[in-house]
Amino acid sequence: MRRRFAESLALVFSIASLGAGAASGPSSLEAAKVTNPPVISTSGHTIKKAKKSQPYQVGTASWYGDYFQGKETASGEPYDMRDFTAAHPSLPLGTFVKVTNLRNGRTVVVRINDRGPVVDGRIIDVSYNAARALGFKERGLQKVRVDLYQPTTVAQLQPVANIN
Repeated sequence: MRRRFAESLALVFSIASLGAGAASGPSSLEAAKVTNPPVISTSGHTIKKAKKSQPYQVGTASWYGDYFQGKETASGEPYDMRDFTAAHPSLPLGTFVKVTNLRNGRTVVVRINDRGPVVDGRIIDVSYNAARALGFKERGLQKVRVDLYQPTTVAQLQPVANIN
């Protein structure tokens, strides 16, 4: 119960920082791309616009749920379809990614805790709750954009000592 609360709290902080427009520092992963800030020329009034960051991946996402509930993930933790987690074939376990549904623009931040997808042509399997939040639970598959994400604040996910 405490672990789920701590994970939920970490997720709320990470989503809150997205909504507030907080800038995250550069990722330690080699694949992360950092956008260039706008350049203002002092000799004239020319402003060079910043380049848009390139997505880490764009492709088809799927979701997994009840059948895998409680089964061990690649990270060793039990799968919980209510958590905002995902399976990715190559990103390091524990990596946070922002997944954007390209059909409706909805976005969630998930933590990679498993390996997959096992079906060719899919780039990520998100948990049941992540699929619900992204608005494609009923469809099953959706074209998404995956971006590496580094939360600015992460709550420590350690058990709290019993104070009895």
